[in-house]
Amino acid sequence: MNVTIRPSAAHGTVQAPPSKSMTHRLLIGASLADGTSTIRSISPSDDVLATVDCLRTLGAEIELSEGFCTVKGGISVDFGREDLDCRESGTTLRLLVPLLWRGGTPRKLRAAPSLLARPTDVFDVLAAEKQLTFQKKEGGFLASGPLTSGDFRIRGDVSSQFVSGLLFALPTLPGDSTLTLLPPVVSRPYITMTLSVLRTFGVTVREENDTFFIPGGQRFSPVETTVEGDWSNAAFLDALNFVGGDVCVTGLSGESAQGDRVYPALFDRLRRGFSEIDLSDTPDLGPILFIAAALCAGAHFTGTARLRTKESDRIAAMTDALARCGIRTAVGEDDVTVYPGVPTTPKTPLCGAGDHRVVMAFAVLLSRIGGTITGAEAVRKSYPDFFPALGALGVDFEMN
Repeated sequence: MNVTIRPSAAHGTVQAPPSKSMTHRLLIGASLADGTSTIRSISPSDDVLATVDCLRTLGAEIELSEGFCTVKGGISVDFGREDLDCRESGTTLRLLVPLLWRGGTPRKLRAAPSLLARPTDVFDVLAAEKQLTFQKKEGGFLASGPLTSGDFRIRGDVSSQFVSGLLFALPTLPGDSTLTLLPPVVSRPYITMTLSVLRTFGVTVREENDTFFIPGGQRFSPVETTVEGDWSNAAFLDALNFVGGDVCVTGLSGESAQGDRVYPALFDRLRRGFSEIDLSDTPDLGPILFIAAALCAGAHFTGTARLRTKESDRIAAMTDALARCGIRTAVGEDDVTVYPGVPTTPKTPLCGAGDHRVVMAFAVLLSRIGGTITGAEAVRKSYPDFFPALGALGVDFEMN
């Protein structure tokens, strides 16, 4: 699906969508609980639906209604024999593998080619050390255990989702465990979010100097809760103010554990002048910060290497598009400099690269200069209502 956007300023108030990262974690916690949980404010993005389908395959009874869902938990890795289909959702895969390790029978997690290409080094090393199964097979991965309690040491510089998956699985084992992260640790706010969700379900984990002390034999308790607004996706709506808009985003909690809640402060820094910004903890903000930097006084971004292994190579996708809009960049091994400039309408469509955050960043820029994005359907991965939200704000576009 392509979208053609005509220059048009956005105006009005818009509600932030529910947090995708929080939704995944709440669904897993509810599926581990003995009893029925109610989760309000659910957005059926493609990634969230992948997690829902996998949890149903493991025996959770999940009913989705308009804006909320009920989850009857008690999942078992031995329930059924069907494959788990993670589709393109890295969060689904990484959070569920340690749960599958609790069982002795291999289960296959199917994955789209884009997900198969993403790094799994942490699980590969851990499986070898702990005599677990994690093997890449045609169209997916095989995973089995049995996972036993004990001491775990893993790299902290790849993805917080590997850590979060273990934090869900280890409390359910009979014995106590420790989980130590080897520095440097990136995306720490997502680990904090996981700890917050665990507390919601009555699970205790103590952290001290990058080591987590995890009592075994814990049980997840059913809850009634509401998914908070998504700071990551809200940044793309708020960025419309860089291109002549007058937009107010509501429904965000200032007390949130989401790391991307720092985006207003980063936007303010860009407005004040050339900035030095480290993306190690906030890689999902990279695409929209590149756009904002180009429209302000430019910026030097560090901690960018991980942007190459997201849904796309976000550095390549963004710098290519910026170049075709007349904006200069300089790319290093772990840094990107975006120079300020006056963007011009691209002569050819911008390729969305199958990446939801790339498409949303392009949409913000094109609302100022006009142009076409190919593969715009990628927004369904995290924010299926993104273009309807733009339309409600007055952005002029056409799907074709």
